[in-house]
Amino acid sequence: MEILQKRGALTHFQILGEISKQEPNLKQKDLAECLGITIQAVSENIKTLTELEYITSKDGRAPYKITQKGIAKVKKDAITLRKYSDTVLETMTYYKSTWPAIAKEDLKEGDEVGLYMDDGRLYASINAQTNAYADVIVDTKKGYDVALTNLKGTIEIKDSKILIITLPPIKQGGSRAADWDLIKSIFDGKYENYGLSSIDKVAAIGTTSHVIANNLNIPVDIEFGVSEAAQSAVRKGLNVLILSIGDMSKNISKDLEDANVPYQVVDAKKTIKEF
Repeated sequence: MEILQKRGALTHFQILGEISKQEPNLKQKDLAECLGITIQAVSENIKTLTELEYITSKDGRAPYKITQKGIAKVKKDAITLRKYSDTVLETMTYYKSTWPAIAKEDLKEGDEVGLYMDDGRLYASINAQTNAYADVIVDTKKGYDVALTNLKGTIEIKDSKILIITLPPIKQGGSRAADWDLIKSIFDGKYENYGLSSIDKVAAIGTTSHVIANNLNIPVDIEFGVSEAAQSAVRKGLNVLILSIGDMSKNISKDLEDANVPYQVVDAKKTIKEF
């Protein structure tokens, strides 16, 4: 964008604009006062614009007249500035005070909607009876992301935690040394004993974890960046089951403690007799 990047380009634009509006009686003093620069600066810019054939004058003095080439230059720069300004204005409309959610139904600009979390996602609905409300900024179709402003109240997020199932490393038998029945029972709904109301997401770290998950038909949602992803899920009200190997569980536990995220560890290694 030359008019904003090239030194003096904006001043040239302003001078050409003023000349086009006020010729032939415009003087350098008038330009200096209008632009807030010195008369000397005006004189130097007039000289440059004359050399570029954007204006004509007699010995660099008034009257000044803008040429066809100058008119084309002003129009081009004006269009560039207008497009840039429109972009900035659009950005400012959404800046800071805007939140995204998923529209539960078709929404209109100005609608007041209730906000609620479901499966870790924020939804907006006219019919939602919640403690958090916001105003719709633009018309949005059902299922699309809607821009919201004027957020009021508190978005309710259910208490959640992480359950880490520690599996034996391959040197200790790997999947063959794991208590598959325990893992299956936890996934199938016996998680109340571990303080969970449900299992919303499953994470797997390491080859053994994936082997067990695949053979027990446990769908894995998270494979990479498990610690960060699990923490993010918990903050959105989701319970997470993590299948992890040996010392990896200790690393995950440390991360969760540092982040003050609630968790519990279950050892899924078979007893010596069973193995």
